[in-house]
Formats: sequence, structure tokens, C-alpha cells
Amino acid sequence: MDAPKIRLYLDQPLGPGQSVAFDRAQAHYLFGVMRLGLGDRVALFDGRAGEWAAEITEAGKRGGAALCVAQTRPLQLPPDLWLLFAPIKKARTDFIVEKAAELGAARIQPVQTEYTNSERVRGDRLRAHAVEAAEQCGGTYVPEIGEMTRLSTLLDQWPTERNLMFCDEASVGVATDLAAVPDRPGPWAIVIGPEGGFSAPERARLRAMPQAVPVSLGPRILRADTAAVAALSLWQARFGDWRG
Repeated sequence: MDAPKIRLYLDQPLGPGQSVAFDRAQAHYLFGVMRLGLGDRVALFDGRAGEWAAEITEAGKRGGAALCVAQTRPLQLPPDLWLLFAPIKKARTDFIVEKAAELGAARIQPVQTEYTNSERVRGDRLRAHAVEAAEQCGGTYVPEIGEMTRLSTLLDQWPTERNLMFCDEASVGVATDLAAVPDRPGPWAIVIGPEGGFSAPERARLRAMPQAVPVSLGPRILRADTAAVAALSLWQARFGDWRG
């Protein structure tokens, strides 16, 4: 039998013989939009037990249910990598979250910097975008979404063992080759500045941290959303699970 082509994230335990329920929105998508019916199969994942093929046992306009039949993929955890970014315009913030989920960030942390334009973000909306990205890219894990926190507060409590890739727009044109950075064991984080960049005190503080690795993202100043994708890709190729 062909593998299910439709994937859904469910915040419910999955396992052999486990029955799960669909809410109204999921039922509308499965039965109203995709026209699935009793006996059809869908791929489900919960971020803990991998991906499971499930057979639809109830199909209604306001809900439905399915029975887990077999595990199709084991849980694949991303590297212990955080992405710290200053929220920007709504659509571009959504883009950062989606691409961070696709590229393998374990935690996505919005931060308030001195030049951040947006003072609040909706965590539920960001979570929904992370879930959608995991559904579409075949992921079995959904990254955690942190609450908006001041960058200075995070740095005050920074774990001594967590390395920090500091993407400094002031280093444009300065050759800072991530490939030349010696291996650093332990967890990592990447920090991306806002549209206006980091302030001079923020930049000085980040550079003074022993865990920090200042990095230039090339000879051009990148938009914040582009910088996030570039930084995640560089880190994955150098330290993450892209390495062969």
C-alpha cells in the first residue's frame, strides 16, 4: 500500500493501536478539502513518537477519528540549536519561523533588542507556522517557540555551555569564515539582529562573551529574514546534521 500523502501534527500520544481524534478544523481539511473517507490513511506525528500511518475510522463535518496502524518513520530530533531573532514585519517573521523549523532549529526564541520595531508577537501564530512547516517538509519534530524576551535578560542568564553564533552586520566585508572555527562541543544558538542592527552596547556585550563566535554572513548586508536562513544553513553545514 502506498504511503499516505497527507501529514498532520496532533498533540496526542501516538502508538500501536492508539485511537486519536481530529478537531473541527482538521476534520474540515481532511474530509471537506481533501475528500478523505472511512478506511483512508493519513500520516500523523506528535513530536515524540515519530510518524504513524493511521486509518480513518470516523469522518464527520465537526470531527473524526483514526487508528494508528504502523510507525512509518522514527522520531528525528534536530540538533540542540536555538535561533534568537528580533521580530520584524508579520509576513517576514512568519517566514523566519517556517524556515527555522525546516532547517532544524530545536527552539525559536523572539528577542527584544534596542532597535526592535515589534514589541509583541503572538506565540500561538508562530507555533501554527512551525507546525505547518513540519507537516509540509516531512519533519517529525516541532520546534519550541519561546515567549518574547529582552535580549539583555537572556544574556544575563546565558548557559555557560551554550555556544553563540553572533551574526554581526558590522562585520560585513570582514572575512570571518565559520568553516575555520574549531569544533566546539555542546549546544549552540544563533542570534540575528533587527532591521536596524544591534546597538553598539549590544554588539560590545555579545563580542565580550566567551561563548560567542562573531560571524560575517558575506560581503553584503542581508535582510533579517535572509540572514536567518543563511546563518542556519551555514551552521548546519559546519556543526549540524548536514555533515556526512
